[in-house]
Amino acid sequence: MQASMIAPVMALVGWSLLVWLWMYIQRIPAMQKAGIKPQDARFPGSLSGLPDTARQAADNYNHLMEQPTIFYAAALAIQVAGHADPMAVHFAWVYVGVRVLHSLLQLSVNLVAVRFLLFVVSTGVLAAMVVRELMRVF
Repeated sequence: MQASMIAPVMALVGWSLLVWLWMYIQRIPAMQKAGIKPQDARFPGSLSGLPDTARQAADNYNHLMEQPTIFYAAALAIQVAGHADPMAVHFAWVYVGVRVLHSLLQLSVNLVAVRFLLFVVSTGVLAAMVVRELMRVF
């Protein structure tokens, strides 16, 4: 049986949805407490006065909508090409694990230097996954 990239892809999608939920669990009460009406949030940056916990959750959700889109495309391309061997799946799971760690850090203590290190590690794993596939394709 061939290894599959679908499980790590779906795990990161599921994680992103959990962060989305956490963002609104943090954001809605913070907006109510600050007296901010939903329509007041129509422009980017209009919620910058919210507490850190609400802002960190929103920032992390946005981060999960950025670089992971490359991961989704690469992982699914590897799957469709029939190249989802155990090494490719390992890279995918490592990427997902590091992104989850990045989220947990940003949602809690938000140490930027450590967050940046995790971002660099996840980018390196993604790059290795992509370069490996490019070598197989070309």
